[in-house]
Order: sequence, then C-alpha cells, then structure tokens
Amino acid sequence: MSGDGGDARPIRVVVADDQRVVREGLTMVLGLMPELEVVGAASDGAEAVALAERLDPDVVLMDLRMPRCDGVEATRLLRERRPGVRVVVLTTYSDDRSVLDALRAGARGYLTKDAGGPEIREALRRVLDDRAAIDPAVQHHLLEALAGGRPEPVPVAPQRPAGLTAREAEVLTLVAEGLSNAEIARRLVVSEGTVKSHMNHLLAKIDARDRAQAVAFAYRNGLVAPPTASWRDGPMR
Repeated sequence: MSGDGGDARPIRVVVADDQRVVREGLTMVLGLMPELEVVGAASDGAEAVALAERLDPDVVLMDLRMPRCDGVEATRLLRERRPGVRVVVLTTYSDDRSVLDALRAGARGYLTKDAGGPEIREALRRVLDDRAAIDPAVQHHLLEALAGGRPEPVPVAPQRPAGLTAREAEVLTLVAEGLSNAEIARRLVVSEGTVKSHMNHLLAKIDARDRAQAVAFAYRNGLVAPPTASWRDGPMR
C-alpha cells in the first residue's frame, strides 16, 4: 500500500487515544475520506498493540499520553512485533522530549492535535511512502533538542559526517528534503535500486534505524538548513 491514491485498497488505520471524544471524533473524520479506512480504535497503548497485531493496519495514529501503556512504549512494542506498521503520533504535546522519545521508539510522523483531516491524511500518505511527516512546530522543538538548546553553527565547508561518501551525503540531503526513493532516483538519474543501496549504507554508517532518524541526523550535522515552510503546503523543507 503506497498511499498515493492510485491503489484500490484504502489506507487501513487504527486510532489510539484515551479520550473517547477525541477517539470517536478522529474515527468519524477519517472515516469520511474514501482513501482511508479506520479498522479499529484503542483507548490505551496496550490495546493499540493488540489491535495492530490482530488487524494488521497500515498505520496506527497514536496519542502519547495514555494509561497502562503510553504511546512511546506502544510504538516501541509495535516496532518489535509489527515492524511493517507505521506509527504517526498525534498529540497535544510538541516538547522536545516527547518528540525525541517518539522518534527514537520508531514513530515515522509526529503531528499536534490542531492538525485537520487533510493534514492527517497527507501525513499517513507520507509515512507509507517512507517519508517523514513532522509538523513544523514540532520540527522546531526537535532541532532545538538536537542542538542542545543552542544554535548549532554550520561550517563554511563542512566535512561529511560519519564517513559518508559524497553520493551518500547527497542522498541523505534529498531524504531530509522529503523526497521518496523514486524521486531521488529521478533527480540523480540513477536506478531506484541504487538509491536503496545508498540508503542502506548510509543508515548503517550513521547508526539510524529509519528515515526519520536519518532526517534528524541530517539537521543535526548541518547537511540541510532548518525548515522554514510547512510540509502541508508541499515537500518538507
């Protein structure tokens, strides 16, 4: 399921939120979109994991603050038990600790609850295309946390970090700009298989589990400038 709108099967979603009004509201809003199908709703992280194991959704839309098992722990468990299921965090919290904890646990997207239905739908599509989907306000906190709360100067002629080759650094920069493997292949005029090979090598070199962590690494090491425009209006910058 690529989430590009061209597939017949809708994106299968499990919604997890301990507040009933939020849970039912999200289910109703997402259910109105023909390309989405809410297959289950959970009131805590443990129930979200159980539903994901039973229903095998494409994405879990996960709140962070839930009883019994919070969203971070549920995301970590899903990565271990159902690594093919993507997690998009949807929460009122945008502080740096929450962002980092969720991304380290394996979340592919992070939105605040002021996001509307179209923004959530776009985030689900992005993570299914293996791209990061992080709200601009959250990106600000993430960058501050990665820099230790201080602006991190970018050298005039920075050395490539972690022993990356020039092409690997180029691929990583394009990943941080929000491009998919297919888009990177077209940009660099190489095969998609070549891009995947570069991705595997660079992820190993920078000790990152996935593209979301790779994006964080790119910002932290000055390979791309901090974002100034919303990904909701186009590719994430």
